[in-house]
Amino acid sequence: MDKVVLITGATSGMGKETALLLAKKGYKVFAGARTEDKAQALKTEAQKNECNLDTVILDVTNNQSIEQAIEYIQRSAGRIDGLINNAGFGLIATVEDGTDEEFIKQFDVNVFGVLRMCRAVIPVMRNQASGTIINVSSFLGKMGLPLLAHYNASKYAVEGITDSLRYEVEPFGIRVNSVLPGLFKTNFVNGGLVANPKTMSESSPYVGLVSHFVPMVAENINEGPSPMAVANAVLSVLENNEAPIATPVGVESETFLPMIKTMTPEDFEQKIKASFSL
Repeated sequence: MDKVVLITGATSGMGKETALLLAKKGYKVFAGARTEDKAQALKTEAQKNECNLDTVILDVTNNQSIEQAIEYIQRSAGRIDGLINNAGFGLIATVEDGTDEEFIKQFDVNVFGVLRMCRAVIPVMRNQASGTIINVSSFLGKMGLPLLAHYNASKYAVEGITDSLRYEVEPFGIRVNSVLPGLFKTNFVNGGLVANPKTMSESSPYVGLVSHFVPMVAENINEGPSPMAVANAVLSVLENNEAPIATPVGVESETFLPMIKTMTPEDFEQKIKASFSL
């Protein structure tokens, strides 16, 4: 029997690569898309790649959308073996400039979306006495960088959810893991980043930091490696019951996260300043 996997935010970047890879590997994939046109575009690409997947309209900020998606999957497949919480975006803003609307939206998608999806899927997995939840976090869920405090905080929260949820659901045969990507070549700069206008203004007191740091991050994403490495990491966690609790993927994640365990916080901060010329 093919394992059934639901992926949120599956129409671009890491989510799309993961959906296509799992479909090729024989999983019955339900790829979450916010709109019909994005769902159709993904289906067309899947057909070109000679793999089959199903799409489901899914907005992780809307409980009704989530409930309808879960009901559709249960009617179609009868079970959910894996949930991959991938949907998310990044806010570029100083703490001074970030508005209530901006940081509430940041948490609504990146954090509350994860909680909503887990809440909806856990009863299904508990009744099956099996399942795997993989939260796609970030290396920035373990360390800070300027202008990304809201995004970092959301990913720190995802790590906290992951580590706490594991205790709750392990007795029911449910595994909970995180994958922590570094910077990969995705559409994140164009479609996954939202910038605060005051922070980006030439009159901002932070203009020196912004003009140095934002292009550096954008270049590392635009020129970064293929997100296929993230898809492979997700596949490895799904297929290995002894997979690590947290799997770093990519240069930044594999470079900096081990340092946290071996350096004092002060020394680590100095290392980050030197690495990013801050």
